[in-house]
Amino acid sequence: MSYKSFKVTTPPSIEPVTVAEAKSQLRISGSDEDTLIGNYITVARQTLEVLMRRAFITQTITLSYDTFVNDFRLPRPPAISVTSIQYVDTDGATQTLSSGNYTLDNQIEPASIVPAYNVVYPDTRSQPNAVTIVYTAGYGANTTDVPESIRLAIRLLVGSYYENREATSVEKVNDLPLGIQMLIATNEVPEVY
Repeated sequence: MSYKSFKVTTPPSIEPVTVAEAKSQLRISGSDEDTLIGNYITVARQTLEVLMRRAFITQTITLSYDTFVNDFRLPRPPAISVTSIQYVDTDGATQTLSSGNYTLDNQIEPASIVPAYNVVYPDTRSQPNAVTIVYTAGYGANTTDVPESIRLAIRLLVGSYYENREATSVEKVNDLPLGIQMLIATNEVPEVY
């Protein structure tokens, strides 16, 4: 069973690429467009996280399921830790599953939460979103924690946004530049949900 809802509940506190790094890529020395470039960085990161199916900088993600399953796959690897697993019991009360009742396998991508040895998950009330998982994902809290190939993809996409400020034009209708496509293909996680 796949998750019913997915939400980044605490976004990254910084971006994987600084404005100065993006300006260096763009060969810009002035500061007139720093805000615009910062916005491009955020949008490029968000776009590439979706296309690569990864979390770049540490962030908190909340998933909801209708019931417990034996293998919860966590989208947006790499998963760092599980904050909590809550569920609605058969009486309608919200309970928190003890961390000793499950195991996070983050040696695989995407990571998986499975019952601990000899543990059976409790029954849940038959309702939508009866199980909620909150976890932390990303390569780390610093820009340098993110692999350079991902940081390059962000800088290249920022450059594409900077050079092509309109969505389309009569003269120019382009796909994503080949270099960015190759970096996405190198870093993307297969869809397994």
